Amino acid sequence: MEMFKKIYLYLLLSISTTVGANAQNYVQCEDTCTHVHGIDLSHYQGNVFWETVGDNSKMAYVYLKATEGGSKIDDKYERNIELAHKYGLKVGSYHFFRPKADLNSQLLNFMTQCRPSEQDLIPMIDIETKSGMGTEEFCDSLFKFLDMVEKAYRQKPLLYTFANFYNHYLLGNVNGYKLMIAQYTKREPELSDDRDFIMWQYTGKGRINGVNGFVDKSRFMGRHGLREIKFRH
Repeated sequence: MEMFKKIYLYLLLSISTTVGANAQNYVQCEDTCTHVHGIDLSHYQGNVFWETVGDNSKMAYVYLKATEGGSKIDDKYERNIELAHKYGLKVGSYHFFRPKADLNSQLLNFMTQCRPSEQDLIPMIDIETKSGMGTEEFCDSLFKFLDMVEKAYRQKPLLYTFANFYNHYLLGNVNGYKLMIAQYTKREPELSDDRDFIMWQYTGKGRINGVNGFVDKSRFMGRHGLREIKFRH
């Protein structure tokens, strides 16, 4: 009987430890700080339960993938932008930039989806790849596209990129643009030129009620806030 008691206590302790460890995994940045938080979504998250996301007051904004390159359209974009608005989030749209794709086709593709009347936040350009180009050729393509986007929307877009990508290829070249920097560590990113950036995407494995699987989460840095990326109509 004594042996069975020991086994029972051991099993009970093991279960309690496992539950505790799992619970700790779900304690995330927005639970422990006072910054303004938001999410990025695309078709990878499938059908989102927006009424549930909207009830989560810790998420103030969402950037939705609209397009990629010269022809790809995110097939969840129309649904996502309609319901995100319906349930109270501030919404912006982003384009995944393909440096080798025709720039006019990319702009037209993005503008067809990212309609000014539906935007609360300035457009965002997702910059993650050089597509095998040399740095000078890549930058030439990127800066031409950014200029086209600025003229089309009459405001500079927000730029999204990873800290390492910025340090290697964009350092000192995009000083006039607001930045969202991705770095999935507990410590805040530091850019090689000590550049100020307004937003930090701190995880690609966030959890939120209403979204199946992982979700990208970001937050504003320090004194920065939503007013800085408000779409000017």
